[in-house]
Amino acid sequence: MEKRWVQAGWADRKTTDLLVQQLNIDESLAQILVQRGITSFDAARDFFRPDMKHLHDPFLMKDMDTAIRRIDLALEHQEKILIYGDYDVDGTTSVALAYSFFKQLTNRLEYYIPDRHKEGYGISTEGIDYAKSAGCTLIIALDCGIKSNDKIDYALSMGIDFIICDHHLPGETLPAAVAVLDPKRADCPYPFKELAGCGIGFKLAQAYALTHNMAKESYEQYLDLVMISVAADIVPVLDENRIFAYHGLLKLNTSPSLGLKALMRSTGRDKDFTLTDIVFSIAPRINAAGRMDHASEAVKMLLCDEDLSADEQSSFINLQNTERKTSDQQTTAEALAIIGDCEILINRKTTVVFNEHWNKGVIGIVASRLTEKYYRPTVVLTASNGLLTGSARSVAGFDLYEALADCADLLLQFGGHKFAAGLTMDPKNFDSFSQRFEQVVARSIPEELLCPELQIDTEISFQQINAKFQRIVAQMAPFGPGNPAPVFVSHNVFCVGNPYIVGTKHLKLNIKQQNSATFDGIGFGLADLQQAIVPHKPFSMCYTVEENIWKEQKRLQLNIKSIRMDN
Repeated sequence: MEKRWVQAGWADRKTTDLLVQQLNIDESLAQILVQRGITSFDAARDFFRPDMKHLHDPFLMKDMDTAIRRIDLALEHQEKILIYGDYDVDGTTSVALAYSFFKQLTNRLEYYIPDRHKEGYGISTEGIDYAKSAGCTLIIALDCGIKSNDKIDYALSMGIDFIICDHHLPGETLPAAVAVLDPKRADCPYPFKELAGCGIGFKLAQAYALTHNMAKESYEQYLDLVMISVAADIVPVLDENRIFAYHGLLKLNTSPSLGLKALMRSTGRDKDFTLTDIVFSIAPRINAAGRMDHASEAVKMLLCDEDLSADEQSSFINLQNTERKTSDQQTTAEALAIIGDCEILINRKTTVVFNEHWNKGVIGIVASRLTEKYYRPTVVLTASNGLLTGSARSVAGFDLYEALADCADLLLQFGGHKFAAGLTMDPKNFDSFSQRFEQVVARSIPEELLCPELQIDTEISFQQINAKFQRIVAQMAPFGPGNPAPVFVSHNVFCVGNPYIVGTKHLKLNIKQQNSATFDGIGFGLADLQQAIVPHKPFSMCYTVEENIWKEQKRLQLNIKSIRMDN
């Protein structure tokens, strides 16, 4: 699909020149730093060397002191505590972190993950009933609960207190929990608002450890779990999240927990993982447990303390991931067939598809795949307990949540954010919703948003690319939302020899510019451009610069994002 190239403007020249001198780096790299808000030597030092000492004081978070006092009371009176979390990666890593941390202090501890298919998202009546039957009088809820007012009231009626550790937007009224830890509370002064749910759990553990003079290792040993949640939950890799990602990757690649070590081996390697590797190989495996069966299996793996049990549990999780891939591929094919068979669906500004037999656990993935293919707001629905339940995905720049809000009278419930959401409706409303959603999006979405945007950091020449250049680019990692890998554009480049196809859809070629070295180029999913590229005929190219290791040989490689033939 053709992409819109959007190039960032020039950064302040004076500041850029100062960084060039202070850091001894290429002007283009200095420009990128300034564009990302790094305007001084000290800021650059903190960016390139994230330090744990720069984490914020956890007691800046509203209700943190109250939460610690309630936990102290529970431990003092030997109350039984239930650690409750959502069924996705953020939820399961949150539960593993909190359970492991407080296990150092008490054996009167259990955890609970709701069943995606039977209970749905968030705090459930079944979970509270379980807590009551197990004799728990305190529930610490992670990555959920901020809008579960009625469920918290139900728990209180049964003599069960709640501490909520959530990162989603609150409703108009906060639930009646003992403590509500959420930086997005309007009255919370915490300086960083974009923590993942596991990050909130980490701050709770950090606060407890600081209060009781526990060693830093008592909570820092779980940084790999926080890093995985940062990667999987698509939160900005800035501020504390960058520190978590940086040190969490160090922990994962040097001394991972037994469960994560086994899971890493199941991917075919056991070191040098990046945040991108987490997103595409580790997170889907953890998520597969909740998609195909029950997410408690993922928590079991993350809590393993013996090699044999870790290997067995990771093998089971890996099998579930294989089943998940088969299911989502089949569902995607069926959804594409529905769209292809209906000319009306092809010409819409939205995609809304439904099949009562689709697995509820994979429809979010399918929605993402359809959005990638057609690049328009997408809703995928299946049947569940007599209702239609679905996942929605948006395109960059379009507020999906607001579009769903305009359809609220046709929905039983919906929730989420600008880019992704979940919804439930009465089956009789499907046609009306499909029409209304199309009308809302069609009248409000700018035409340019229906073409994927490629953000370009700066133009460079091939002569600027060398080992030092790539080394500095690599030090800008971990990459993710808010800090993407720098994308460069170069003009008047040409192919040396003929391009060829790798696999079935990847383009491989040798590229150079006048008076430059020749570089290896790989364009994932760009095989359809092979016929357009003629040796020595100039074109423009957007790409990232990376190091490729093949048979223990390291070479610079240009990862091609888009190509335009020059006239």
